[in-house]
Formats: sequence, C-alpha cells, structure tokens
Amino acid sequence: MDFWQLIALGAIAGFTIFLGLPIATVKNLSTNKKGFLNALALGILVFLIIDVFGHAWQSTEDTAKEAFAGHVAAGDAILSLIAMFGGIAIGLVGLVSYEAKMTGKSIPEILSVENIRAGDDHLKQLFHEASAYRIAMMIAIGIGAHNFSEGLAIGQSYVTGEISLAILLIIGFGAHNTTEGFGIAGPLSGLINRPRIRFLLLMGLIGGGPTFIGTIMGSMWNSNLAFILFLSIAGGALVYVSMLMYNAGRKYTTNSVMMTGIFIGLVAGFMTDMIIQFSGA
Repeated sequence: MDFWQLIALGAIAGFTIFLGLPIATVKNLSTNKKGFLNALALGILVFLIIDVFGHAWQSTEDTAKEAFAGHVAAGDAILSLIAMFGGIAIGLVGLVSYEAKMTGKSIPEILSVENIRAGDDHLKQLFHEASAYRIAMMIAIGIGAHNFSEGLAIGQSYVTGEISLAILLIIGFGAHNTTEGFGIAGPLSGLINRPRIRFLLLMGLIGGGPTFIGTIMGSMWNSNLAFILFLSIAGGALVYVSMLMYNAGRKYTTNSVMMTGIFIGLVAGFMTDMIIQFSGA
C-alpha cells in the first residue's frame, strides 16, 4: 500500500461519520423517543470515554514503568503525566469556555423584538433548539479530538511497517465513526425545525475530518506524547458533554428509559470495538 492509498483510506475511515448524521432530520418524535435517542447517543459517548481514557492511561503508565526501570528518562514519564492530566483539563475547561461564549452569542439573537412578540412558547422552542445545536457542536469537537488520535494510530502503524494493522484499524475506526455520527445527531433529533444540511456537513467535518488529518501527521512521525495529549483532551471534552446530554435527556423521559438507551449505546460501542480487537489477533 502506497502513501496515497493510505490517505484515501484514512479519509474513508473519518467520513463514515456522515452515515450516522441523518437521524438528526427525523421529525415528530414523542418526548420518550427523544429521550431514548439522546440516551442512546450518550451510551456511545460513555463507551468512547472508557476507550479513550483506557488507551491514554495505558500509554502513560507504560512510560512511567519504563522510566522507573531506567529504560527511558524520568522526564519522559513526567511529560506523559502532564499530557494526560493537562489534556483532561483542556478538554473540560475548554468546552466550558466555548459553551459560555456560544451562549452569550445566542441569547441576544433569541431575545429579539420579533421573537418576544411571538410569545413564550416560541421563545422556549428557540432556547431549546439553541441548546441542542450547542451540545451537538461540543460533541463533534470532543469526537474530533478523539478521532485525531485514531488517525495518528493509523498513520503510525503505516510508518512502522504494520500495513495490515493499519488497514484493519481503518476498517474498525470506520465502523466506530458511524456510531459517533449518531452520537452527534442525537441531541438534534426530533426538533421542530430540521437542522440545516450545511450545519450537519460542518459537524461531519469537525468530527470526522481529524481522522484524515491525524492519518497524514501520524505517517510523518511517531509521537507517544501527542497520542496521550489528544486522547486525554478528547476524554475530558466527552465527560463534559456527557453531563450535558444526561441533563437534557432527563427533561424528556424517565430514568429507566435513559438507562435502557445508555445500555444499548454501550453495547453498540463495545461491539463495534470488537472489529479493532480482531485486528490484533
């Protein structure tokens, strides 16, 4: 497999995320169905949190063990720990700042004279839609950081000569990205006004595009530190977004429906992950 074939396959792995986005255009859903879809997407995000932190901490721990055994410099272990915990902080605090900025921009637009004259129900609808769009954007950003690290893994497998592993990772990550697209679309499903195609395309680019970029960068150099940093940033961002999604979902439906949706989402995440696990067999 030559470099250009790798780039093409990396793009395919990233942009399968678009396959899960059309669920956002579904209309006329009951509140229970909205809550269930929200919980299903949340379950996928919970799986990603487990997967992301598992890989990031494993790499950090391995570096610390190597440093303790004297095989690498102690500074490498310290940098790995800084990347791990610093990335989590960036992911959490960064999205807090982003949400505050987005909220500050949307409120003046919603509270226009025309919207106020339209009545309270209209204002509630606008605030609800603004919140759904904001959550979808934050999910896409978190997933994008996660997918960048996946792209790095694909590129680094290629540059180290593990061509078969690179191909299998592309297949596995491609399957994963389909469910991640659904995770982005979940908060947008059932809105009275369907999301614009332009917005969905933007979400797909933010969420899936980094896989393509990471594949290119990963094929140029091998950096364990960058791998840990981007995984931990993604993990922190996904934790923050998951809290928002749970609070939003509980407004629609009961806790039992939420837990059922989360369970099914977790199962979907683990089952698609088996494809990647088979690649190591």
